[in-house]
Amino acid sequence: MAKVKTTYFCQNCGQQAPKWLGKCPSCGEWNTFVEEVVQKEDKTEKGSWRVSSSPKGTSRPRAITEITYSEQQRIVTPDKELNRVLGGGIVPGSLVLIGGEPGIGKSTLMLQIALQLPARVLYVSGEESEQQIKMRAERITTKGENCFILTETSTQNIFKQIELFEPDILVIDSIQTLQSSFIEAGAGSVSQVRECTAELLKYAKESGTPVFLIGHITKEGTLAGPKVLEHMVDTVLQFEGDRHMAYRILRTTKNRFGSTSELGIYEMIGSGLREVSNPSEILISQRDEELSGITIGAMLEGNRPLLIEIQSLVSPATYGTPQRSSTGYDNKRLNMLLAVLEKRGGYRLGAQDVFLNIAGGLKVEDPAIDLAVCASIISSYEDVSIANSVCFAGEVGLGGEVRAVNRIENRISEAEKLGFKEIYISKYNTKGVNLKAFGIKIHTVARLDELFSAIIGG
Repeated sequence: MAKVKTTYFCQNCGQQAPKWLGKCPSCGEWNTFVEEVVQKEDKTEKGSWRVSSSPKGTSRPRAITEITYSEQQRIVTPDKELNRVLGGGIVPGSLVLIGGEPGIGKSTLMLQIALQLPARVLYVSGEESEQQIKMRAERITTKGENCFILTETSTQNIFKQIELFEPDILVIDSIQTLQSSFIEAGAGSVSQVRECTAELLKYAKESGTPVFLIGHITKEGTLAGPKVLEHMVDTVLQFEGDRHMAYRILRTTKNRFGSTSELGIYEMIGSGLREVSNPSEILISQRDEELSGITIGAMLEGNRPLLIEIQSLVSPATYGTPQRSSTGYDNKRLNMLLAVLEKRGGYRLGAQDVFLNIAGGLKVEDPAIDLAVCASIISSYEDVSIANSVCFAGEVGLGGEVRAVNRIENRISEAEKLGFKEIYISKYNTKGVNLKAFGIKIHTVARLDELFSAIIGG
């Protein structure tokens, strides 16, 4: 057996140091170094993932023109939301990491997909017993002939079962519970997480089997373990949402095989997670009467157009210093738009409390909802309601001008499909767009004062 040694790892980024350091030189965090025992052994021992020797010629440099490959067909799952987020389906040999808060539904999502897939799926759980998984599976569906459960935490034992079972897809729940015998540190430590992920990565690439890893997150909302974990995997998915609300959002933060701006929306119900095919319906509240401060903005999330509800409340500051608070929207951008409204629009908002909320718990970064935000704020300030059948799509500049946004046709089509009668867009968005092809009334504005004159009369 090789010599046993100890080393220090930063629990935040995975930086290694021979001695304890107060401040990590890599990430700058304080008091994050923890001593771990590292024992290096020969990794060719029985139980590790072993593949036959590499084909002839792969160990030498080759010109890219000499390399040939066959187009691999993606595995299309019954879950359309997951297919969209992954870029069209599961890529063979890919390593996918799914992170999220405790109780958000990560295990439910992966078990639901494992039960629905026609391929042979091995679901490895280090957190729950077989009986607990069976209880959840019966609540989700009565199917699942191709889903097999293994409760194990040792990677060496897992690979022994993999060689016997030969699954088409592997699910690990969770990566923090696995432990490799090559590392003396405890499960969940930086070195264990890195070593176990490396072994699974080698298995995925050499066997062509897709592997899904479920990961915990820290109190700051980032994935637990070393940052190198996110660099090793092919795709990083973030499962978000309030545990006290029914809706969940599956967001891509890294994807080597597709877009990183796609979004999947689910509803948590008693029988599992239900796909939400038309999220605009849940993001727009149903109300009986028109209220001031509420507008609808047309945004894009990846290739998907969404109509979302913006709610504003403007009232005189009671305690002297005005409050600026936003939920689901960038606070700095809100301050910028308030300054534009005061400077270019002449509205005295300096002594007003301003509260902004994006309905449905969505976090928005698309600048195309600037126009809807401004209309919402002025609607609340003037206490004048805007019709429910009106929506907005436009970016606001510092000069008070309404700037053009991309893919305006998709936004207009989505608004028309949902039954909106009017939409306000930038005057500079009309180039190359046939406005007569739409059944919705399209208003074009070049400046904010034109918008306010049209909808409020001021």
